[in-house]
Amino acid sequence: MTADSATADATEAAATDAADATDDTGRSASSIWHNPDFRRFFAGQFVTNAGDSLYTVAVLWLVFELSGSTALTGAINAILLLPWLLQILAGPIVDRLPLKPLLVGSQVVQGVVVLVLPVAAATGHLRVELLFAVAPVLMLASLVMSPMQATLVPRIVAETRLSEANSALATVTLGLDMVFDALGGAFIALFGVTTLFLFDSATFALAGLLFAGIALQSAERRGTDEAATDESILASYLDDMRDGIDALRGTVFVEFILMTAVANLATGTTLAVLPAFGDGLGGPAVYGMLLGALGVGRLVGSLLAPYVEDVGYGRFLFVGNSLAACCWLGSVVAPSATLTVVLFGLAWVPAGASGVLTATLNQTVFPADLLGRVSSVKGTASGATLPLGSLVGGVVAGTVGVTTTMALAAFGFGFTGLYLLVRPRLRRLPAVTDADPAAFGVAATTDEG
Repeated sequence: MTADSATADATEAAATDAADATDDTGRSASSIWHNPDFRRFFAGQFVTNAGDSLYTVAVLWLVFELSGSTALTGAINAILLLPWLLQILAGPIVDRLPLKPLLVGSQVVQGVVVLVLPVAAATGHLRVELLFAVAPVLMLASLVMSPMQATLVPRIVAETRLSEANSALATVTLGLDMVFDALGGAFIALFGVTTLFLFDSATFALAGLLFAGIALQSAERRGTDEAATDESILASYLDDMRDGIDALRGTVFVEFILMTAVANLATGTTLAVLPAFGDGLGGPAVYGMLLGALGVGRLVGSLLAPYVEDVGYGRFLFVGNSLAACCWLGSVVAPSATLTVVLFGLAWVPAGASGVLTATLNQTVFPADLLGRVSSVKGTASGATLPLGSLVGGVVAGTVGVTTTMALAAFGFGFTGLYLLVRPRLRRLPAVTDADPAAFGVAATTDEG
């Protein structure tokens, strides 16, 4: 080989490596942690999720402390849980508006609204009515964050790194749920709820600054989006939902949606009465530990999921949910607050594993071009019972008592165990690693038209 040819080969190899290191947007495909825009978004998500967790804990505790009413606590929690029901409508909004102003603006709104609460406390005007006035604003401002992530990440991360980026963001979100839920209760016990709101407002200000530093591509919207009319967007949206419903019709997932909806109804009930339940066991610190235990249980379950993916899916759901219901009931009658927290956390381990297994199962048995629509339909249909559960739980607790309501909520997981007990076909479903569409009633198709 001559020196000239070697130089040419080396130049060609370097050019190839450079091409491999970028995607079609021109962004570097090296590690996501070398990407300054992703680091800013990741840090912003970390901070804003901390703020969400803190104000949720504080608002629920404050409503209960001011009113002593589980019904009012359940009602305001239902408002804060509405994104589970309304997130299906937020996607088209995010697609139609400039991303950065929407992202930064949502943080500014939340920070200003949260700041109203300590000001009201300092002037003697902090009332339950004020909390009910600010809760819808906080809910609407946070509504855009889930579809925002799905839309923004591909604009700042190379296509070959999308999975790595989404995994990192999902991990920090799940981890923060447990950490800051627990810290929120401890913070209230040590410094008071007013100081927590001041700190919370600062988290949103910091998140806004981090998001403002992200450099997006110049085209905020695709040209086809700009030309689209509101009517065409609505028609397309309805068509997408119909496609998702058609894909689910006749499959075993319809029954799984029913089971998940019952479990979410119980979860909403639990979140409504947890401040009163924690107060009876020791105050806001115990309340925070119970919320933290819920998050820890889910996180542990998600980490254990790869070790049970070879277990029959139906058998895992049957055994896991039955054991979860027993742990939940045990936590209600436990003789000490410590044992209550431990058992309550263990009750959520199967749910954490089930969430990961179900996501993998969806990706295995449904066509890739339908997965987003199927997930939206499933999530909305099963998640809509979360705010309903909070409303019902608050009223029930006021009638039959907090402890009895917590015990009844264990039926959310117990229902899945009982349902699978009388449905042997579901119990015999194969493991996720061996899943095929036919076993789950999904029509195998390669048609993407």
